[in-house]
Amino acid sequence: MNENMLKHDWTKEELLAIYNRPLMQLVFDAATVHRQWQKPDEVQISTLLSVKTGGCPEDCSYCGQAARYHTDIKVQALLPTETVLAHAQKAKDSGSSRFCMAAAWREVRDNRDFDRIIDMVKGVNEMGLEVCCTLGMLTESQAQRLQEAGLYAYNHNLDTSEEFYDEIISTRQFDNRLETIKNVRKAGITVCSGGIIGLGETIDDRVSMLRSLANMEKHPESVPINALARVAGTPLADLPRIDIWEMVRTIATARIVMPASMVRLSAGRIEMSEVEQAWCFMAGANSIFTGERQTLLVTPNPGVSEDMQMLKNLGLKAMVLEKKEACAN
Repeated sequence: MNENMLKHDWTKEELLAIYNRPLMQLVFDAATVHRQWQKPDEVQISTLLSVKTGGCPEDCSYCGQAARYHTDIKVQALLPTETVLAHAQKAKDSGSSRFCMAAAWREVRDNRDFDRIIDMVKGVNEMGLEVCCTLGMLTESQAQRLQEAGLYAYNHNLDTSEEFYDEIISTRQFDNRLETIKNVRKAGITVCSGGIIGLGETIDDRVSMLRSLANMEKHPESVPINALARVAGTPLADLPRIDIWEMVRTIATARIVMPASMVRLSAGRIEMSEVEQAWCFMAGANSIFTGERQTLLVTPNPGVSEDMQMLKNLGLKAMVLEKKEACAN
């Protein structure tokens, strides 16, 4: 299997036909693709740390870190570099091979805080971990600085479809997200981009979001599929939990249309049983996010030991990266 076999001109009708296949057939088809392109018994453990929490000026309806919403989330300034590196080392010791640092910013600014992020990236890269950041909108020159520091991946989710986007966020445009992803690509950094289901969107919206990703000139190397983690005080706090089969269908469709990508079972796992998560792995998910203190950014998440026991129960193992050198130029 190679890059030349990937398809980048999916129609909405093709994706809807995949998504709406009989469930057992869809999962079987996705599992077959997964075995052709991936190692089916391996799951990458990725640790996500909030290095700067809360106080964001955006109005993302799902996010407890937006300053305008009255939540119980405590605003936290950018963590000291040595604290972040200690978290990264602990994550590596616990079995993580990827460490992602998140800052609740609308956009990156060329200031001392960004300089400190650069130092964090260098330090985590030197540990031999895949280092990822999610910092908001990014210019081409800022992306280049991150790449030179050794950044492996940049996360910038589309969140939802272009058609539904304005119902969820008004403080930036869908095209702004695509522009940041283009800047990341130009700098030679791998792309991590996915979405959230359970926002009140339609199946058409989910398929449209996946189509935007699958029809990129190069598929994102990493595609997180998040179930809405409802945060009290946000506009979407009272929405119902998304049905697990909708999550499975979304993961399976992502696996079929982007077979070379890591499909990451991300937010919302705290509400999923081990059996439900097993269905997601069967449908093609091959990564999970962990967070210290049993949180994922600011929402509850299973603990690392709980996740490791789940993998053992399911006959899965944590992915181990080949020994890598620091990737800064």
